[in-house]
Amino acid sequence: MALAWFSGLGPIVQALVATLFTWFVTALGAALVFIFKTVNRKLLDAMLGFAAGVMIAASFWSLLAPAIEMSEGISGLPAWFPAVVGFLGGGVFLWTVDKLLPHLHVGFPIEEAEGVKTSWHRSILLILAITLHNIPEGWP
Repeated sequence: MALAWFSGLGPIVQALVATLFTWFVTALGAALVFIFKTVNRKLLDAMLGFAAGVMIAASFWSLLAPAIEMSEGISGLPAWFPAVVGFLGGGVFLWTVDKLLPHLHVGFPIEEAEGVKTSWHRSILLILAITLHNIPEGWP
């Protein structure tokens, strides 16, 4: 029934409804910090592991699998080769940026920022971290 209702909507309204649904679920999950003061370490590790698995699956099915499919028959190279080169190139890029750009780990004082030494404030380092995280997501 819900699928028939959703299918009957126009594409722009479908995008809006899907966006609002994902926003709501994310907000609901984030709101748990208002309920629990502490989290069991094993539960936190399980949640982080689940999130990592979801991100790996999303990166494969949304990026790598389509790249392999698109590169079939383009050249004499195996279809997986361009995707592997792009994946490894992205890893090298992120590793290099991690070594060069200043960044701060959670719970550490500003004096222990890694990368190039800087006098930037924590808010600038946070914006830089968010930007670094979003660069690979915006490339395809």
